[in-house]
Amino acid sequence: MAATEQRNRPVLPRPHLAATAPLTEAPAARYVWAVTRLALAWTFLWAFLDKTFGLGHETPAAKAWVEGGHPTEGFLKNAVAGPFEGLYHGLAGAVWADWLFMIGLAGIGTALALGIGMRIAAAAGALLLVMMWTAVLPPENNPFMDDHLIYALVLVGLALVGAGRTLGLGKVWERTALVRRFPILK
Repeated sequence: MAATEQRNRPVLPRPHLAATAPLTEAPAARYVWAVTRLALAWTFLWAFLDKTFGLGHETPAAKAWVEGGHPTEGFLKNAVAGPFEGLYHGLAGAVWADWLFMIGLAGIGTALALGIGMRIAAAAGALLLVMMWTAVLPPENNPFMDDHLIYALVLVGLALVGAGRTLGLGKVWERTALVRRFPILK
């Protein structure tokens, strides 16, 4: 075939060679990540609400934070075991630890619910969860793995795939001048 004939020949579509969108961009995957984000948001927010108001699930009304209770006291005094037991017993009921813990629960939960600040929420949430994991070493049902580590990994995944952009305010948040100036806030 002559070179001019080859250049003038129509190009046929080759759907098997077409680039496909990464799995994380598929609509179904985006919604699964978004629902996972909202589920974890509720996990953090529920812990905050129950400890603040003593809704009776894990925290009785008499031990609510608003009634003068200490959100860190019960778990850190009674449930902690393992190599970090002394450290965590020393933190139990400390006012500054209560405030940091509760601000962390509320902030992480709110950021996840709104889909904003996902990087910071994922980092803070993963840190909090890893600390909770160290408080119960070794885990009850496995030599090292438990739900705290799995949730920490899921939080990192949520930030990596931009899960706040679906069913959240992530797209709007990322366009703000503050986030454009400080991308770590995405």
